[in-house]
Amino acid sequence: MSLFALFQAVCLIWILSEILLGRLTYHKPEKQERDKRSLKMIWITIIISIPAGVFLGLQNFGRFPLPGKISIGVGTFLIAVGLTIRWLAILTLRRYFTSNVQILKDHQIVSYGFYSLIRHPAYAGSLLSFLGLGLAFNSWPACITIFVPVSLAFLYRIKVEEEALLKAFGKEYDAFRQRTKKLIPFIY
Repeated sequence: MSLFALFQAVCLIWILSEILLGRLTYHKPEKQERDKRSLKMIWITIIISIPAGVFLGLQNFGRFPLPGKISIGVGTFLIAVGLTIRWLAILTLRRYFTSNVQILKDHQIVSYGFYSLIRHPAYAGSLLSFLGLGLAFNSWPACITIFVPVSLAFLYRIKVEEEALLKAFGKEYDAFRQRTKKLIPFIY
């Protein structure tokens, strides 16, 4: 299998897994809307940023100073690692994971596995995958166009989610925030 075919296969798995995840974990909004359209914002940002980034990546400017095979290899690796982190984080949350921001009946704060280090490992995994996608095109403009807007959309989502968790759990969630970083262990 060529490196490009592997890249395509990993991207296809990524797309299909996100579609499946959305269908399996979407909950009808509660009377009190907690999501604040953050899910919609993420999807709109992705739908605009990826085609724009792909277009820029196919142009012949702003290339990284390294061979394309290295970029696509590193990019594919980061996508796969990001997906793995995302799915392990989701499996750790089990029934508490929802596509839209929700506080479920008997909801508890999960603080083991990746969650012992960072509060949002599923989002961290996604962002690592988007960084990999941008890098795979061996282009600064593509990488920036894909990664930056998607990161901003996820940061908004994290803000919305943390507000909902703080409102639901108060001091317990605040203590969890004090013990952990947001997205990058020991750093941020």
